Amino acid sequence: MERRCRFRYRRASVSYIIPNSFKGYQCQSQSDSKPRLLILKRLRMKNILRVSPFFFVLAVVLFSCKKDEHQVIFQGGKNPVLTASSTADMVLNINNKDAVAEVFTWTNPDYKFNTGASSQDVTYTLQFDTAGKNFTSPGIQERSIGNDLGVTLTVKELNSFLSKMELTAGRPYNMEIRVKAALVGNTVPLYSNVIKIKITPYLDYAVEPPGTGPNYDNGNLWVTGDCFPSPDWSNPIPAPYDVSLKFTKIDKLHYELIADFDHTGGYKLIQIQGDWSTQYHAKVANTALSGDFEKKDADPQFASPGIGRYKIEVNFQTGKYKLTLQ
Repeated sequence: MERRCRFRYRRASVSYIIPNSFKGYQCQSQSDSKPRLLILKRLRMKNILRVSPFFFVLAVVLFSCKKDEHQVIFQGGKNPVLTASSTADMVLNINNKDAVAEVFTWTNPDYKFNTGASSQDVTYTLQFDTAGKNFTSPGIQERSIGNDLGVTLTVKELNSFLSKMELTAGRPYNMEIRVKAALVGNTVPLYSNVIKIKITPYLDYAVEPPGTGPNYDNGNLWVTGDCFPSPDWSNPIPAPYDVSLKFTKIDKLHYELIADFDHTGGYKLIQIQGDWSTQYHAKVANTALSGDFEKKDADPQFASPGIGRYKIEVNFQTGKYKLTLQ
């Protein structure tokens, strides 16, 4: 059995013979409604056929994800055991700065997960602090070791830790040392036992201070740049700016200057008038209020903090500078 149905397609009236057994279409006696029903019925069927495979694939993917999902759970580890080659009192001497002062070694923390032993890289950090501070003091010193299970420190390297903490030279300090183990991203830290050593540092610096080399200008220090009222990047600095832009020497390792900044831009520090080769510059660009510096004829310059009067503090013992609005 078959029947002829008429429906409208793109404004044209079309007649088709449709078998009664084909239930994809339905004809009605009303000619006006029949075209809409036919088209609607057909579109619905096509949409179902088109969308169904997508949902089928999505369902398979979701099922597969659930089936293959593994949750990695940290099950523990062992705190590293730190050992020092010597724990006797130490008086560091600059004349032996290249000699071996201490050898630290530690055990593997053996991180464990539900999937087995960790195959991730473990990184170690050696930490130094004064006794009683529980490794929380602002001056705590750290040395990144990588994934080695030991490190050898020279006299100069060990003294550098204490010098950067601004500990007084010639005075003994009770120091505490430990190692921190961690996984990628500094996660799941494990700390070792603490080793205590009394250490007496010698006078040292992170950055060579003015006046250290031969023929230097007696430890003087000036600032020059295009962020001051004048004289721009002049070197040598003309009068009277050779006085107004000259630092006050607090001691061999600390200098201060109050200066007026009237412009953006930057500046550098010089210790010999007319000589750029012994200048000091910032290690990182655009760090206006604080940061690290070094002695080198190079960029970047120190960045201007903006218009205003600022106190510039330069610390050669730590290799850091700081600006404070006055």
